[in-house]
Amino acid sequence: MKTPYKNIYNVLKLNRFIVLAVVICALLSSTLSIWMAFSTNRKALNSAFAINTDGSIIPLKLVTQKENFRVEALSHLELFHSYFYNIDASNYESNLKKALWLGNSSVDNLYRQKKANGVYNRLLQYSLVQKVLSIDSKLSENNGSYSFTTTTVFEINRGSIVDTYELISTGNLIMVDRNFPNNPHGLLITNYFENTLKKLNNES
Repeated sequence: MKTPYKNIYNVLKLNRFIVLAVVICALLSSTLSIWMAFSTNRKALNSAFAINTDGSIIPLKLVTQKENFRVEALSHLELFHSYFYNIDASNYESNLKKALWLGNSSVDNLYRQKKANGVYNRLLQYSLVQKVLSIDSKLSENNGSYSFTTTTVFEINRGSIVDTYELISTGNLIMVDRNFPNNPHGLLITNYFENTLKKLNNES
């Protein structure tokens, strides 16, 4: 007598084969994943550290972060000193506004002091051009705190007379949230101070 149903044994065999195939595939996949994770971890342990100059071990990620910080810090300092000292009658307002984004109240206080002393009025009155020639910054770290010393050489063009000056300034750097385009490096200059200003020559 014929039945509309398939042989129950054939159905059970097929189901058992499918279950076994899925289990075997899962075991193979898990084994492969574990082996790859172990291999990657072993390679990472062999290459995740660097040797410091004093022989101590430093995580490579930390080394990379410090290298990136140094590059951004030097760029931040160059940007600030360029904005703050590379000025003339046509751009001093916009440049100083950009510079104030890169420092805290110590920069703002210096700006206000220069303004009160008539520095920017003389810039307008005599059509002076103050041009930065070079910016050289040195960074130092102490327990995660960063300080800098920057030597800025600039000239003041008075038409028939060009005076060249060397300014040495110091300060600290702290990390803040990035603010594009006002503060793209996410750093802020604090305790900014103009230490010495020296005339290098007087060309006529």
